[in-house]
Amino acid sequence: MKKSIQIGGAFVGIIVGAGFASGQEIMQYFTSFGLKGLIGAIIATIAFALLGMTLAQLGSDFQTTSHKGVIYYIGGRYIGFVLDILITFFLFGVAVVMFAGAGSTFEQMFGIDPRVGSVIMVVATIITLLLNVKNIINVIALLTPYLMVIIFVILIYSLFTMDLSVLEANEMAQTQNSAASNWIVSALLYVSYNLAAGAAMLIVMGGTVKNRKVAGMGGVFGGVMLGALIILINLTMFVKMDVVVGVDMPTLELANNIHPVVGVLMAIALLGMMYNTAVGMFYSFTVRFVAAKDKKFKPTVVFVGLLGFFASLVGFTTLVGKVYSTMGYLGFVLIITIMIAWFRKTKKIA
Repeated sequence: MKKSIQIGGAFVGIIVGAGFASGQEIMQYFTSFGLKGLIGAIIATIAFALLGMTLAQLGSDFQTTSHKGVIYYIGGRYIGFVLDILITFFLFGVAVVMFAGAGSTFEQMFGIDPRVGSVIMVVATIITLLLNVKNIINVIALLTPYLMVIIFVILIYSLFTMDLSVLEANEMAQTQNSAASNWIVSALLYVSYNLAAGAAMLIVMGGTVKNRKVAGMGGVFGGVMLGALIILINLTMFVKMDVVVGVDMPTLELANNIHPVVGVLMAIALLGMMYNTAVGMFYSFTVRFVAAKDKKFKPTVVFVGLLGFFASLVGFTTLVGKVYSTMGYLGFVLIITIMIAWFRKTKKIA
């Protein structure tokens, strides 16, 4: 059970990056559809739990230290090759987005040059990657409950200080920009692009566990926790639509409304989630080319880290727009192939 909870916590930590924790992604994919967005969040929870279980179990079945073997099993020689290349590219891309996001956060919070903030995140990521994978899972998992507590505190305060009626909040929510024209498509697209980013690390985490059921439960726990966070953040913003309309970082705005100290705690949570995602993505990217036990692993980590820093200079907003939109469509292909492979493997084991 302990191992399952660790995997679940790490899964959440990888997926919950800057956009998720800030509330911006939740606003576009769920809250902007009003009350229907809540149903969308429940659908996303079920999908995350189911797909989290299948990915973790496939990792456990193959006892893999890289996503490569599982991806080729899932897609075969040709589709597997394409999926492998695309996933590897997106692992690097998402990590770079987190470096750029850290730079923007430090600039907004402290007025520091964004390049300095990016350097801090790159250095922290490189140091963490020099640890072994089990330690990485433990580090990533630690920050998940912290974020959930902060979000829960903001939600309780928001509920007790709500000035809008449900109908008013619903109307105001639907004036916001949405990620898709339909609330069901939006929920599935959200799961899709997050799984495209998190699949590799979840497979690697599943590979650290020999017991298939333990790995699978870890994926389920992670999916349920992700869903709970989506629902909590969605509700929090919904009841405070008059406060978060047009704000880039809604949860940070709500935290600052409670007290500046809560705002600082939320900012720390945001940076922590960026760090989580950067570590998970960069580790998965690096072990795709060099095994963690290989002598070349450490110098490769430093080289890739420096490469990531220079790529992050493109800018946070530009990177989010380019990387995330493309990932959503890749994710749909990946999800279908994952489900087929899991049924095939489960039937064979049975």
